[in-house]
Amino acid sequence: MTRAPHQILVIEDEQGLREALRVLLVREGYRTIEAATAERAQIEARNHKPDLLIVDLGLPDGDGLELIPRIRAWSPVPIVVLSARTLEEQKIAALDAGADDFVTKPFSAPELLARVRAGLRRGARAPSGDVPLGFGAIRVDLVARRTHGAHGEIHLTPVEYRVLESLARRGGMVVPQRVLLREVWGPDRAQDTRGLRVFISSLRVKIEPDPRRPRYLVTETGIGYRLCPDDPVDAAANAGASLER
Repeated sequence: MTRAPHQILVIEDEQGLREALRVLLVREGYRTIEAATAERAQIEARNHKPDLLIVDLGLPDGDGLELIPRIRAWSPVPIVVLSARTLEEQKIAALDAGADDFVTKPFSAPELLARVRAGLRRGARAPSGDVPLGFGAIRVDLVARRTHGAHGEIHLTPVEYRVLESLARRGGMVVPQRVLLREVWGPDRAQDTRGLRVFISSLRVKIEPDPRRPRYLVTETGIGYRLCPDDPVDAAANAGASLER
């Protein structure tokens, strides 16, 4: 049976841009719903239960920073912010409000589509960690707390595992530094960005083919980090072979 295409709710008050987004998304095989106001967005989100939201922050009847928590209060749907706001504090505020990703206007179509795909993957993955993460030849089993590479088992410290777990639960979405710090170390270390960078560097040494040019554990400058493992289906299929080495 053919799977129905993903449905995306576009929340944007500028009609021309809204239409351009619809054309772009439909061309990629997605179904779209549109809303020009925060009030209408809430109605459409509840009625249609879309697979992902693209949200402009500057809406005529309210700020998107107020809309996002309202949606997040009842739905875990992936939310990608598309906004002309460029300050780092504004991006962090959107992520703290519950958004999963942030794309700045003007934007490139390939970048936006890549963020949409990542958001849909995040929405489709269970956050339990029961499917091994794959990084090329490396497989990380977050349940068994074991990591294997081409040459055998790789040792990760308890803190390194907690950092990986926190990033993995977002399924490719950017995680602000202070969110990682709060989840891994607690509120007392919420400002220790230097300590976090040390653990990110040590993780890259263990899971990246070239730690100086990270492919999987990516920095979002001024905001945080995102984890981009291989497709978990491929990881699960190959996990047995990796563990037998």
